[in-house]
Amino acid sequence: MVTQAVPAAAGSKPLITASMFGNTTTCLNRAREALEKQGYEVLVFHATGTGGKTMESLIASGYITASFDITTTELADEVCGGVFSAGPDRLLAASSAGIPTLLVPGCVDMCNFWGIDTVPEKYRGRNLCQWNPNVTLMRTNVEENEVMGRMIGRAANEARGPVTVLLPLMGVSMLDSPANMYWDPQADAACFNAIKAGLKPGIPVIELDCNINDPQFADRAVELLLGMM
Repeated sequence: MVTQAVPAAAGSKPLITASMFGNTTTCLNRAREALEKQGYEVLVFHATGTGGKTMESLIASGYITASFDITTTELADEVCGGVFSAGPDRLLAASSAGIPTLLVPGCVDMCNFWGIDTVPEKYRGRNLCQWNPNVTLMRTNVEENEVMGRMIGRAANEARGPVTVLLPLMGVSMLDSPANMYWDPQADAACFNAIKAGLKPGIPVIELDCNINDPQFADRAVELLLGMM
């Protein structure tokens, strides 16, 4: 192997990191296809704690062109004590790196635990969903959403590069949509209002009257990120 000539490296594509969860897969798939058509490579990280930490580390390494952070659900686990927390500094690597960043409160309606028997006693009366035998979701409430909104606002305020916040007014996940079990406009509004209340002047906040998984949301998200780039 060491005697062979090193082949010329192919031209590498600019890298974009993107966060995803089962409840935002539809949005991410459509957006990724659009970004790849524009010549970017999209690295997708599942928001399961480890995924978020890995994404933050890669951004901090300096190899990433932009952050398409549409699934910030790990904040819910940090706030509620769930099993998918990526730590209190989740979102801040892109802020420090100064790369174009799109922030969306995606899947902040749910905190994650393992099987139903692992849910802490204090949460047993909450809106729980057995996603599968090994994962139980808990619907976040108004107070928890206010905290997450402030965390997202902090990340936007500390950004050293262009940043935009995009809000899906008709739900932040597949389950958080009209007629579905996590539809709670009051809790969503608590997050949205907390984001807006603390933002520095000049940081764009775009509100769309659709669910995060609707095609128009993904299309607008791509448009905003490309515009910042």
